[in-house]
Amino acid sequence: MTRLILMPVLILLLLQACSAMPQQRAHECATRAASRTTMFVARRGWHIDIGFSTLDLEAPLASLRADFPGSRYVFFGFGDRHYLIAKHKNFPGMLAALWPGAGMVLATRLAAAPEEAFGAEHVIRLKISAADALAAQRFVWNSLLKENGAPTFYAKGPYEGSLFLGAVPKYSAVHTCNTWAAEVLRAAGLPVHSGGVLFAAQLWSQTRRIDAGASARISDGVAPVAD
Repeated sequence: MTRLILMPVLILLLLQACSAMPQQRAHECATRAASRTTMFVARRGWHIDIGFSTLDLEAPLASLRADFPGSRYVFFGFGDRHYLIAKHKNFPGMLAALWPGAGMVLATRLAAAPEEAFGAEHVIRLKISAADALAAQRFVWNSLLKENGAPTFYAKGPYEGSLFLGAVPKYSAVHTCNTWAAEVLRAAGLPVHSGGVLFAAQLWSQTRRIDAGASARISDGVAPVAD
């Protein structure tokens, strides 16, 4: 008799548990989508770099953490392989970079805040969703040339702790370091155009407009969005 009484109760508890599991997963997904991640845009002279906090790196890009011990931020920039590794960056080398050729990604680790490393006037922090940050990181990861699933390290970079990584995209006069950076921002769902973006000023003005719009929404009490 006791078993007959308990059976409906157990069935109800089981049904409640089964119905709660999808809701919990949906809540976790919604919480993740609503969380905000900071993506950094840094102007370094003639080109733009894109950076993330090392704590915000997600797989597979997070695998690079082991190569940057003690870093708080990692920045990525694209360029012409021959020009980047040249000891003497002269005018003929710049002209040669205009022809389609092998590209390269420079990964730079920072122990200090980006504003301290590059100057506050040269850094813009953009708040984007965790999902959009992951999309941008996947774009960076897919830009890296790999061997046996791991990025190919070409050489040590010009800065302490920086590394040159092989790149899949080609560099040319119509696909420069700034074109690539614009493509990263587009992958993050940000309203920028990459076609025809050759110079840092072209992308910097777009990024400043996005930042100004986000600041205006915050002042109006509206959460920033990356649309």
